[in-house]
Amino acid sequence: MSRFILLCLVMIALNTLQAQQTYLAECQQKLKNSMEYTLEVARMMPEEKYNYKPVADEMSFGAQLLHITSNLNWLTSDYLGGKKLDKDLDSQAYTKAEVIAILEEGYALAAAALTNFKPEQLEESVKFFAGPMTKRQILTLLNDHQTHHRGQILVYLRLNEIKPPRYRGW
Repeated sequence: MSRFILLCLVMIALNTLQAQQTYLAECQQKLKNSMEYTLEVARMMPEEKYNYKPVADEMSFGAQLLHITSNLNWLTSDYLGGKKLDKDLDSQAYTKAEVIAILEEGYALAAAALTNFKPEQLEESVKFFAGPMTKRQILTLLNDHQTHHRGQILVYLRLNEIKPPRYRGW
């Protein structure tokens, strides 16, 4: 009986590791797809509309992109072992080309963090302002935050009579 239980425990551990590896690979693919989609959206807005805001108390189109970059960098550098981006992400003085270059660099650093991240780290708990979270939850937040702000800038495009690209999210 004890050999059977040991075999079951080994099988469970192997299945758990395989599930963690699969989840991490899916997160890496999702980040790549999100990067490509966000960059396509960023390139669609004309330079003269990068300061566009639908209302005064919203972030501008360019500021939304820098905010996405800031969050990517904060979550991956503070919680997932990534490198810190050395840019002023609060500046309003960047050109369209500079914002896109910063966005590309931010995504590259986030992708590197996920590439170096180990599946067994997923269930590690971290202190977070909203309370303890697992690193798996941080990965979920990473995706949710991008989607939230990209959804806003898709509306910015439409308000400027620019049809957004077809969604691709997986």
